[in-house]
Amino acid sequence: MKLFLVFLMVIGLSGPIGFAQDVVWTPLDNYLDTLEAHNKFMGSIAVSKNGDVVYARSLGMADVELEKMADAHSKYRIGSISKTFTAVLVFKAVEKGLLDLDQSIDGFFPTIKNGDNTTVRHLLYHRSGIHNFTNDESFKNWHTEKKSQEELLAVITEAGSDFEPDSMMAYSNSNYVLLTFMLEKIFDKPYADLLTEHITQPLGLENTYLGGPIDPLNNECRSYVFHDRWEVSPESDMSIPLGAGGIVSTTSDLVKFSDALFGGRLLTDESLKQMTTVQDNFGAGLILVPFYQLRGFGHTGGIDAFSSVFSHFSEGNVSYALTSNGTTFNTNDISIAVLSTVYGKPFSLPEFKIFEVDAADLDQYLGVYASSEIPLKISITKDEKGLIAQATGQSAFPLVATEKHVFKFEMAGIEMTFNPSENSMLLKQGGAQFNFKRE
Repeated sequence: MKLFLVFLMVIGLSGPIGFAQDVVWTPLDNYLDTLEAHNKFMGSIAVSKNGDVVYARSLGMADVELEKMADAHSKYRIGSISKTFTAVLVFKAVEKGLLDLDQSIDGFFPTIKNGDNTTVRHLLYHRSGIHNFTNDESFKNWHTEKKSQEELLAVITEAGSDFEPDSMMAYSNSNYVLLTFMLEKIFDKPYADLLTEHITQPLGLENTYLGGPIDPLNNECRSYVFHDRWEVSPESDMSIPLGAGGIVSTTSDLVKFSDALFGGRLLTDESLKQMTTVQDNFGAGLILVPFYQLRGFGHTGGIDAFSSVFSHFSEGNVSYALTSNGTTFNTNDISIAVLSTVYGKPFSLPEFKIFEVDAADLDQYLGVYASSEIPLKISITKDEKGLIAQATGQSAFPLVATEKHVFKFEMAGIEMTFNPSENSMLLKQGGAQFNFKRE
């Protein structure tokens, strides 16, 4: 699942903030009730303070076909949060003297372009230049098929490099697939065993492991997209994402993991310091998370129709996790509502308006829109259900009319306001706005 523009975990705001001493959870429950009532979100949420879970909630179904409701034991694919676990394993290897962050990767991967100038550190911080194979249009044609290490390495090798190592940052799943292979080689064990031995078993994370085919009888959720009803999403073969996105977990396990990582129970202080050293908002397997003037750390995840978030804030010693197996709403807004509750900040209940538009009237919006402000073109088409938008190099997504000439894609917080007479469109997302002209 790919969304264009910038996807932030929470919004950076200004103003004084501190942990609310007497947290009132009722407004958050009302917020989540509203999402559930409008088929906007299925998933689980957990919040811990000082290592104790102080809030937990599950919504919707773990398996629609089996009519199985989600609960505290429901397990979700967590996507790229897996990268945080993989980064921990890399630093474990560094602490044991098995790996050096500044050693080149050509000894492990002689076929990778620029391997002699690419280091372990570059992989960790997404500064390698190695092309992200999951961005390729062809990926959606084979992501459900089992792949061997040799086949994946061939895919990454053939994709080549997008820029010189350390010249910039560009998020690439290829980096963490390569780190997975590297870890397996230096420890001489499968990644799944390393995860168990060094992280999940010592921490007692009984519901966290490298995933396989989804097993509903083991409390594993399927993921869903919503088209008038929840429809099951195609299932990625977990031989592909591995340490870049292949882990299954629960929200309670994720906050335990977060508390342990930032509480110094997994790595040395020096290793944790390096993980949280940020360049271009990225650390090693971590993303900087601003909330008001607070600086937290965490990661987001997305695979198939699953989405996830975890974060930790030292103020109040708070960890938060969200996992979802179906959403048509921007989970960034849910994160803001959760953290606003925790830190005593106001937030509003969402409103869901639908504006009826005749199918013939949609023709006035069709076309390709370009902007001089960002290097994207957006193609607007339609199907029997309504307008469809697709940005350059990204997956298509549906637009829902909310007012005259105004359409939204709630999942990414996108709003498009069209002016057909002037052949223009104003796009808003994440507090930013961009002007587009129809070509």
